[in-house]
Parts: sequence; structure tokens; C-alpha cells
Amino acid sequence: MASLISTATDEMRQAVEPVLNRDWSLAAGDLEWSCRQTATHIADDLFSYASQVVAQPAKGYLPIEAVSDPEASPEELVRCVAMCGELLRLAVTAASPDARAGHPYGTSDPEGFAAMGVVEVLVHTYDITRGLGVEWAPPSGLSEPVLARLFPDAPPGDPSAVLLWSTGRTELVGRPRLADWRWDSSIRTDDAK
Repeated sequence: MASLISTATDEMRQAVEPVLNRDWSLAAGDLEWSCRQTATHIADDLFSYASQVVAQPAKGYLPIEAVSDPEASPEELVRCVAMCGELLRLAVTAASPDARAGHPYGTSDPEGFAAMGVVEVLVHTYDITRGLGVEWAPPSGLSEPVLARLFPDAPPGDPSAVLLWSTGRTELVGRPRLADWRWDSSIRTDDAK
């Protein structure tokens, strides 16, 4: 799962590269955040997950966050996301599979934090691209493993569409858009090493 973090941040870069010169103060899809704020949020989540994997607090988050310079360009923000993704990848790679850390949606292991990071990058890249008027969807090859890890009760179907539905972004045929959603980051018995 750790290597998927770099793949996800590469996908983000490729998706937004053609629109780095657009107005990133626009709303990111249906979010209340701007595209700029959403990119900073992605970087902060990746940074926070890396911190959790390294520090292994039993409950809650460490009282630290990543912030971006308000004057940072969209290109610099994307580089911040990639750097924080690399921090998470390195933390997950270096951690023991038995490491545990607290998360509001369930205590998790390094692989769980990696999966959470991939989801954050994918769904918020979707939000940013919608805000900037770009057609983009999370690649199925990245969506499938994170669905299996974090959304064990997700319905069958195209992994990209199911991930967007599972995170409240879209409807699925016969299933309305979710108003409330959450992943399950807890360690399931079949995940135990």
C-alpha cells in the first residue's frame, strides 16, 4: 500500500498540471473549501498520518499540523502534497506492521494510514479538478485496494465510481449520493499479520 501513495500524488500532479494557472481560490467541487485550501488539507492529512505512524499515539492526534504559505503558487502546493506523501510513504515503509496509532475512525496500522492517505489524495483531487473544470476520476487501480482496506462493505462495481460514491461525491446506479459517510480504518482480523 505504501507505494500507492506516490502513485496517487503523481496522479494528482498530472491531473492539475494543465490548470496550475487557473484561479485556485474557486470552490473545490461541492466543498466549502477553495482548491487552494483543499490542496493544503491534503498535504496536512498526509503529514498528520505520517506523524501518527511515527509517533504511534494510542489515542487522538499529535497537536501539530502542516500549513501552507498563503502566497504559495498552485504548483508549490502540489509539490507540498507530493512531499507530505513521501513522508507518509517513508513512515509506512519504515514502520513495523504491528505498529498502531489512533484515528477517529478506529485505531489503525501503517497500511491503514497509507490507504487513508491515498483516499485523501484521490477524492480531493477529484474535488479540485471539478472546481477547476477538469474531467478527472480516480484510477480504478488505485481505488480498488483502498476500497478493500477502508470500505469493506462497499457495493460491487467500477472501483473509481464506488470510491466516489463511498466518499459522498456521486450517486451510483440505484444508490443515492451519501450525505454522511466514513471509512473503517480499524484493523480487521484478516488484516492482522
